Amino acid sequence: MDQAEGLRNMINGTPVDFKALRSAPTASLPPANSPQVISISSGKGGVGKTNIVANLALALTRLGKRVLVLDADLGLANIDILLGLNPRYTIEHLLTGQKRLQDILVAGPGGMVILPAGSGIPELTDLNEGQKLFLLNEMDQLSQRIDLLLIDTGAGISANVLYFNLAAQESIIIITPEPTSLTDAYALIKVLATRHQKKHFIVLANAVANEQEAKEVFRKISLVADRFLGSVSLDYLGFIPLDEHVLKAVRKQKAVLELFPQSPAGKSFMALSQRLLDRPFRNRNEGNIQFFWKQVWEHSHFNVA
Repeated sequence: MDQAEGLRNMINGTPVDFKALRSAPTASLPPANSPQVISISSGKGGVGKTNIVANLALALTRLGKRVLVLDADLGLANIDILLGLNPRYTIEHLLTGQKRLQDILVAGPGGMVILPAGSGIPELTDLNEGQKLFLLNEMDQLSQRIDLLLIDTGAGISANVLYFNLAAQESIIIITPEPTSLTDAYALIKVLATRHQKKHFIVLANAVANEQEAKEVFRKISLVADRFLGSVSLDYLGFIPLDEHVLKAVRKQKAVLELFPQSPAGKSFMALSQRLLDRPFRNRNEGNIQFFWKQVWEHSHFNVA
């Protein structure tokens, strides 16, 4: 029995012989050109997370990168709506075995590729372990065809949000000047750090008046993290200014970078994307899909037959 068959069995509820799976050949560790996996999350909804994902993806394609976006806000997905796309199939069709991965991928602006999720499907908000692993394994098939995988997670600290952050090499946390945004972002960081030993986070400030306000909101969350979480590292990536062009683009179901590339927000997205690419490549053993997949089998929480 191979890993793919084992995952299908888990999804269908068929008993799995994990000993056989572990003795089966596994994928080798990632080659040098394996994609970088980045999750984008927020403590609370309404902070512009999905809009940021869409525009970062477009900016990265303009910098010559092959980008896949996973809409992992399962059950309340909306990146397709934000970009005016009408996917025929979604992750639901993949997980139920109705469609293959290549059947549900959607072309987005700039050449980005989007793996759309379903909206208004409660079952997707609580994937079982087999479904999560199946999804990551399916995406691994695309690893040689992309440079970056951006995971647009849901907001909050649900199991799915935590899972996809742990499956990423880098986690970008979106904050705004609102006190509730900072409180909830800290809560997300705290759970990932104390319960799952994730120690490195990138912070991006959105909808701020200027750089001074952005650095001030970053300082606030950084001080609290330093005081109560000790060894956690928060890196400041930059900010997206409060810009009326963003709302105009949303109403037209387009990325602001596509409609208004010279707007303050559009320029910021290009600068942030370049800064993201210039960052040191974090240890491939932290979050890479293939490594994560291998680690799950070696340290599985499932009962072993």
